[in-house]
Amino acid sequence: MKHSLYVLFCCISLISLQAQNSIKYQKVEARQNALDPKWISYEAKTVDKLPGFKPKKQPDISTYGGWKTWQKESTGFFRTQKIDNRWWIIDPEGYPFIYKGVAVFNAGRSVNQQKAFDKKFGSPENWLKQETKLLRDNGFNGVGAWSNVELVRKGENPLVYTVIISPMGMYHSDHIKKYGGKYKEASWQNYRFDLVMVFDKEFDAYIEKSFRDVSQYKNDKYLMGYFTDNELPWYNDALDKHLTLLAKDEQGYIAAKEWLDQRKGFSASTSDITQEDRMAFTAFYFETYMKKVTAALKKADPNHLYLGCRFNQDKEQELTNPEIFKVAGKYMDIISINHYRKWEPSQELMNNWGEWSGKPFLITEWYTKGEDSGLPNNTGAGWLVRTQKERGLFYQNFTLELLKNKNSVGWHWFKYMDNDPEDLTTDYSNRDSNKGIVNSAFEPYQPLLKEMKIINDNAFELTRYFDKM
Repeated sequence: MKHSLYVLFCCISLISLQAQNSIKYQKVEARQNALDPKWISYEAKTVDKLPGFKPKKQPDISTYGGWKTWQKESTGFFRTQKIDNRWWIIDPEGYPFIYKGVAVFNAGRSVNQQKAFDKKFGSPENWLKQETKLLRDNGFNGVGAWSNVELVRKGENPLVYTVIISPMGMYHSDHIKKYGGKYKEASWQNYRFDLVMVFDKEFDAYIEKSFRDVSQYKNDKYLMGYFTDNELPWYNDALDKHLTLLAKDEQGYIAAKEWLDQRKGFSASTSDITQEDRMAFTAFYFETYMKKVTAALKKADPNHLYLGCRFNQDKEQELTNPEIFKVAGKYMDIISINHYRKWEPSQELMNNWGEWSGKPFLITEWYTKGEDSGLPNNTGAGWLVRTQKERGLFYQNFTLELLKNKNSVGWHWFKYMDNDPEDLTTDYSNRDSNKGIVNSAFEPYQPLLKEMKIINDNAFELTRYFDKM
């Protein structure tokens, strides 16, 4: 009997695997940027092609956007919990929550955007009411970084939100003034030699200053948690750069030299540095930042989650560095990652993040641009596809991979509104591209939203589907 059941199970598994392999997913042509001369065809997995998956009516929703399917301990604030090997956000009422957010939820600031705002909404309150409904009608339950938090909080039933605090960004802005407004050698992030100035004693004062107003949020149940800074360059060659590019009286050089002396002896030089040393130093360097910002945050607000510093997909160095993730796991409740330059996230890499850190992750920036928007689409890290519907297919393919992974607790699409090419006050990466779910006249991209809604409304059932595979 046992043998027969085993054979039956193997046959069913084989049939299921063959069915998946025989599926003809939709093809989407994409380019990595506007200068890329070649369109390449990619598979886009979609909900309607999942073998055996049947969409169901979305479960009842809690006050905060969690699913009323099962309930754990209610603590009054958002928290995380690992249940049956899958990470979940647990909402203040104890219900499971996957963060389906849109970043930069604000009404824009360009002349064109303000004219369109006045014509369509007339007041911030009307904008908030209508656009909150737009998000919820399409299955979103929150907003991400750089949103109009103060306005969002005034809503009758506020969207879940986050707060971003930038102590290193504040320090960097003042530090750069010493160099005439720019450094001789800096990357696109504009940090001198790609080094984060964590060892500077002056930085400590900026931490204290940046967290000064945080206590106003500490009792707000709709707040998920805090980010600190964005896309800091945690690169693997930081030890070499501290020792070879900084002056010997600079605090970064002194800290790196002391670290190397303790590790390898006073006679050690840069020629003695191994790759293992480099990885170990990145952990020390990164932990210096983590210790400082988390101590200040927990002092100001012990109730909410720390969502990290928004690791960057650009050079992938921190995303493939186990030492960085081990440190992140000690201090972050959820690890935030801005994910670009890939058609879809890697299951192997996402598994590594969970294994190295012991914590869940949240994708906090990602998007693709559509050629049919009429925008130049020259700036920003998102790939290009031809149409708004294909942007939606990209969304489905990407989020299905996230839902499949048990370390993922959600995503924030970047962003609410398109760039206005006539607004030259923005940074160059946000100048002329189709990133939004609405254009600069506040007109929704319905073909995009239609595909987004399918995933968003089925997200909970999809976790059940993938967990049974």
